[in-house]
Amino acid sequence: MLPQDRLFQISQRFEFLEARLNAGPAPDEIAGISREYADLKPVVAQITAWRRLQSDIAEAEAMLRDPEMRALAEDELPRLRAALPAAEQALQLALLPKDVADARPAMIEIRPGTGGDEAALFAGDLLRMYTRYAETRGWQMEIVDLQQTELGGIREVTARIAGEGVFARMKFESGVHRVQRVPETESGGRIHTSAATVAVLPEAEEVDITIPAADIRIDTMRSSGAGGQHVNTTDSAVRITHLPTGIVVTSSEKSQHRNREIAMGVLRARLFDMERRRAAEAQAADRRAQVGSGDRSERIRTYNFPQGRMTDHRINLTLYKLDQVMNGDLDEVIEALVADAQAQLLAEMSG
Repeated sequence: MLPQDRLFQISQRFEFLEARLNAGPAPDEIAGISREYADLKPVVAQITAWRRLQSDIAEAEAMLRDPEMRALAEDELPRLRAALPAAEQALQLALLPKDVADARPAMIEIRPGTGGDEAALFAGDLLRMYTRYAETRGWQMEIVDLQQTELGGIREVTARIAGEGVFARMKFESGVHRVQRVPETESGGRIHTSAATVAVLPEAEEVDITIPAADIRIDTMRSSGAGGQHVNTTDSAVRITHLPTGIVVTSSEKSQHRNREIAMGVLRARLFDMERRRAAEAQAADRRAQVGSGDRSERIRTYNFPQGRMTDHRINLTLYKLDQVMNGDLDEVIEALVADAQAQLLAEMSG
């Protein structure tokens, strides 16, 4: 059953916010009211559609008692009643609790795992995959820090992705990605298994995380390109160490001021992520961890090149379109993960 009291409260709140916006709120209130209004708008649209369908069904049932309208009602009622379960499902999904971080930009960190040079090359392939995915969705992706190997692989990379609903979709990428293929350096044609770790963090705002100046040490340093070629040499690279946790972040843009700003942003994101995980672990202590919780020790996906196969182990989804996936075609797997996470939330709410 849909919670009628909650539907009424949401509708009333939406009407109140709409009236406030029309009346012209104070400048310091506009952002908060606009954000809440935008969040409620799609929910209210689903409530309105469901109520309209309920009303149409009631009217058609009343028409059954009118001999002149009975034939029309008998034609309409099956269609209206058949549409009701989908409308209820859409409304239930709209009522699911939202992750407040879903609308935020994301910081993505990729590091090679087991597999040596091949793992570093695979980390580079993942970076290209996410770069192309960001392009297809119209997102902006900015490399914050990139450390490459002599063979062109990646020792470590941090990037910022901004756009509509970035974290809502990218959060499912956190975890261990495994690759099975014949490395370019393998002369015997044997298939190797390597891995890379992906971490996706919601960008934190200064109001989310306060970092006292005494808790950080800032060092400026010289950074260079891959293979010691010094193609990107700069004296303005910044390294920030968070003393209480030992977290170290770096940024290697050309502007020292910009580097400090970027590195502080990455540090806030990591500390914010730690707080979110601590809260999530407390909430999930007595139930199974949800898909998308971002456990980075968990093997989430395998990319098998000889078979052209990608398997997401969390939802047992296998796609035989590995070339397209590696070229940034990730929507099918991400939408399946979103649907699975929604189904779990619905089950928890009804249970």
